[in-house]
Amino acid sequence: MFIVNVEGAVRKNDKWLIIERSKEEEHAGGMLSLVGGKVDQEGNTSNILERTVKREILEEVGVKVKEKLNFLHSTSFVTDKGVNVVNIVFLCEHASGEAYPIASNEVERVLWLTTSEILFHPHAPSYLKESIKHADSFVNASTFF
Repeated sequence: MFIVNVEGAVRKNDKWLIIERSKEEEHAGGMLSLVGGKVDQEGNTSNILERTVKREILEEVGVKVKEKLNFLHSTSFVTDKGVNVVNIVFLCEHASGEAYPIASNEVERVLWLTTSEILFHPHAPSYLKESIKHADSFVNASTFF
């Protein structure tokens, strides 16, 4: 059995919305991350992943993203406590709102970083770097923005 998690690679003015996770977080506390969270059970529904990533971004950092999302990639991992997680990452474009840490128990601080700044940041885990590489490649190869 898996927990399903979604994340948004939010882009604005050639920078990515990155959070520093609260040190209280069970998984990857104090590390840099995309914004996202667990998918709640809703019964029979559609677009649950897309709605969840939009809701999580708004709830955690106060930013709305544009309607159009693009799937980037999916991965699986096991948390420090042995929980299996499927993680789905979407490319999102900033629509409105100034990013700030709303959920202080989840988000320590908010950063807008370039691809290069993320790839060379000492607190950027390998999976964040991979997601940003996917997102950057997609942006450079398309007319998403």
